[in-house]
Amino acid sequence: MEISEIVNQMHEEGIESLLIFKPENITYLSGYWPTSTSILLLKDDPVLLVPKLDLKEAEEISALEVDELRSLPKLKKTLPVHLGVEPSLDIATYKKIGEEFKIQVTDLVERSRIIKSEGEVHNIQKAIEIAEKSFLEVEMRGSEDEAAARLEYIMRLNGSSKPAFNTIMASGRRSSFPHASTSPENIESPLVIDWGAVYNHYASDTSRTLVETEKEEEIFDIVLEAQEKAIKNIKPGVKASYIDKVARDIITDYGYGESFLHSTGHGVGLEVHEMPSLSSKEDKKLEAGMVITVEPGIYVEGEFGVRVEDMVLVGKRSRVLNNIDSRLSF
Repeated sequence: MEISEIVNQMHEEGIESLLIFKPENITYLSGYWPTSTSILLLKDDPVLLVPKLDLKEAEEISALEVDELRSLPKLKKTLPVHLGVEPSLDIATYKKIGEEFKIQVTDLVERSRIIKSEGEVHNIQKAIEIAEKSFLEVEMRGSEDEAAARLEYIMRLNGSSKPAFNTIMASGRRSSFPHASTSPENIESPLVIDWGAVYNHYASDTSRTLVETEKEEEIFDIVLEAQEKAIKNIKPGVKASYIDKVARDIITDYGYGESFLHSTGHGVGLEVHEMPSLSSKEDKKLEAGMVITVEPGIYVEGEFGVRVEDMVLVGKRSRVLNNIDSRLSF
């Protein structure tokens, strides 16, 4: 979305200026990723305020006017009464802004980020390609810690600026914990891997499960069926909650409804978790240009878990952005 459109929406909400501290929002609007505390003052003539040590770099990269950030008290003297702030603003900074302003909390920028441009989709696609190429180069041996470290190292070599999040490498009984951290234990079956790369600040998010036994294969087939049917229903105008229902109903029909412990997916972009949420409580309708994950899972308490996750670009013909096979072996 053009900055002018966002500013117009601000005015419609009665906001004269919007103070932006969140790095992802600053990057979205200016193209510059702040490495230290910076403020983007969004208004009719927006300006990015950065510390003196970052000034030259910001001037080279930012698409917006750049000036030196001296102090919040000095900035406050230049601000209008009707001021907008982000939901992510911490309480300490909120209090520093002071009670002399009529402050309105708005997620306007986050809402603007939901629909991805062609350039954003390209960056996400590149992040996926790096993550998948790296995954196929990793030997799944040794401990979970070792395998995760090898994967993150190879992603860096292949062009990722950092891991999109702490890689999940959970095997055996620990695979029944959806967000298990890695451990020094040796890898066993099944193995859930949830990993992502970052390219030009945009993230990828993919999960695969390597299985061996007949029972693991049986659960894997149910999860994959739920994912495939959910993806087939993704199109503009469909409620996000409906996609969750499609996946959840299939898993429930097989008797594992209580073992599906999280929502079916979420948006991805500058952050790994963005709007919309593909959950039973999300009534927002899908729109062309959204990039979302579809990641049903079954977690059999005390035994093991299975999750399969791909990223999907919503459109008249929604398409899966991942190319790596769903079924992989050790």
